[in-house]
Amino acid sequence: MELLIIILILVLIIVLPSIKVVPQSKCFIIERLGSYYATWNNGLHFKIPFIDRVSGVISLKEMVKDFAPQPVITKDNVTMQIDTVVYFQITDPKLYTYGVDNPINAIENLTATTLRNIIGELELDQTLTSRDIINSKMRSILDEATDPWGIKINRVEVKNILPPRDIQEAMEKQMRAERERREAILRAEGEKKSSILIAEGQKQSAILNAEAEKEAQIKAAEGQAEAILKVNTAEAEAIKLLKEAGADKSVLTLKSFDALEKVANGNATKIIVPSDLQNVATLGTTISEMFKDNK
Repeated sequence: MELLIIILILVLIIVLPSIKVVPQSKCFIIERLGSYYATWNNGLHFKIPFIDRVSGVISLKEMVKDFAPQPVITKDNVTMQIDTVVYFQITDPKLYTYGVDNPINAIENLTATTLRNIIGELELDQTLTSRDIINSKMRSILDEATDPWGIKINRVEVKNILPPRDIQEAMEKQMRAERERREAILRAEGEKKSSILIAEGQKQSAILNAEAEKEAQIKAAEGQAEAILKVNTAEAEAIKLLKEAGADKSVLTLKSFDALEKVANGNATKIIVPSDLQNVATLGTTISEMFKDNK
């Protein structure tokens, strides 16, 4: 009985480790007697004790590696530090395991040499303004080079470009001068627009003042003419009423003199004074002639 328990325990010790559960997004590389046997994907698997072994656990997720800055020299002999970030994914676990020794280190070295080759064909200004071109070229070259290793390069990003300190200071001075130039241009344009607006405002004000003065003079002239017309009409009506009321010649004569005095102060240009003011008929003719001239 004790022997049976011991055998059972030994079986459990040997068999249980041989049962493997592969989680999602991972795979196991299985070797049998030292040679590649199979790739286990997610699920339950069983390996033969002492014959099969798990030689590697591979993650199938996309991975990100941030490599240290690399010294590179541009076409115009400027040395700068550039660091890159590589996004990659393992597409063939077998090639990744047996294709190259230390794949991550191989990708880093390949990235450094590729970056030096690309930057060596560009000048400093092109390097600073052509990140998209550099990223695209590096991704294409690295993807082709790592294909035999079972690796897919999804994206390559140039993280930082650090020129020498003296060049950075020169660039900062250039940018500061450019900002000051733009500020001066904007200030001058603002002052120009302000002067134009002030001049246009003064012009409009002068026009409006002239039109207002003109309107005032017209209204004043119209009012004066209307007042004279009303006074003349009132005087004529008064004389007419006196005549109809049977006033004697002396009253009509006085009223005629009064009317002539007021008309003479107006715009009349023609006044006829008869030699015989006692003649009422002559006075009526005079007043009629005066009103005709005023009209």
